[in-house]
Amino acid sequence: MKVNVEIDCTPLEARQFFGLPDVQPMQTAVMEKLQTQMMANIQKVSPEALMQSWLTFDPKIAERFSDMFVTMAGLGGSRAADKK
Repeated sequence: MKVNVEIDCTPLEARQFFGLPDVQPMQTAVMEKLQTQMMANIQKVSPEALMQSWLTFDPKIAERFSDMFVTMAGLGGSRAADKK
């Protein structure tokens, strides 16, 4: 004997039937807090802010980046070789 039972209900109705709590208010609060934090920190990942944080670590890093890109492009040697 084979019995198929089809239940047509929404996820909310299924949670209520099984006695599970309604998590919609918690999800809404968490998503609002996450959105607020993301919007507050969006400036930290802008290209200008990233370059500023990288360049303040080492004063000569701009020169090293330039040398690296020149070397990768095959346009010439490093600046140390040019100074000799």
